Amino acid sequence: MDFPLITDWQFYAVSIPAVLLLGISKSGFGAGFGSLAVPIMALAVTVPQAAAILMPILFVMDIMGLTAFRKHFDWKLLRFLIPAGLVGIVIGTLSFSLLDARLVAGIVGAFTLAFLAQRLLFPPRPDSKPPAKWVGAALTATSGFTSFVAHAGGPPINAYLIPMRLAPLTFTATMAVFFFVLNMSKWAPYAWLGLLDMRNMATSLALMPFAPVGVLVGVRLAHRIKPQLFYRLIYLGMLLTGLKLVWDGFLA
Repeated sequence: MDFPLITDWQFYAVSIPAVLLLGISKSGFGAGFGSLAVPIMALAVTVPQAAAILMPILFVMDIMGLTAFRKHFDWKLLRFLIPAGLVGIVIGTLSFSLLDARLVAGIVGAFTLAFLAQRLLFPPRPDSKPPAKWVGAALTATSGFTSFVAHAGGPPINAYLIPMRLAPLTFTATMAVFFFVLNMSKWAPYAWLGLLDMRNMATSLALMPFAPVGVLVGVRLAHRIKPQLFYRLIYLGMLLTGLKLVWDGFLA
């Protein structure tokens, strides 16, 4: 019996860079770029299949991120973020079969570009306050929803956390815990929706060796990066992510 594995070289030509990019983003360095992983892989497979293939890889990356940044979590912030994020996961689960994943990607991309435009055209003052809690809850739930649909939870949660001006390590560690919880909560719904088949899981194992490479590279850089450069890279990642998602959702 043949091993149920995707063998198309074009798939790996786009998927290996996507996994490396996701790993670097998971480490905190270049946060925001990770939302490009599914759109890049969708050049070769469907969005749901790309999301399913990444599930085991995300688990390994999440564990590595938790280990690397275990002393820097903001637990008070997490107690607010996690419940709201899980609400988004529930909404994503219940509406998954009714949604066009590319349309969702386009909406997320448009939101991301609008947030960046607002930050650049109307930069916040040093004494400006972070967004209100209800805004944070809405953005965090949106993050859970888009994370479920296309592993693209970064842009909405970044829109809430960036104005808080967290230290890079605190930002990275808090996001590591947040997305670990969200990603773990996706396993049962993904199985229920029939996405975790042998072909996808075998393909995930073939890509797995590239997961720690991206995370380790990013971790080394994240401990050395200055806050100003850190957030500029987040903006760059969000810009590229927004453009790619808008292209996939509305123009492709």
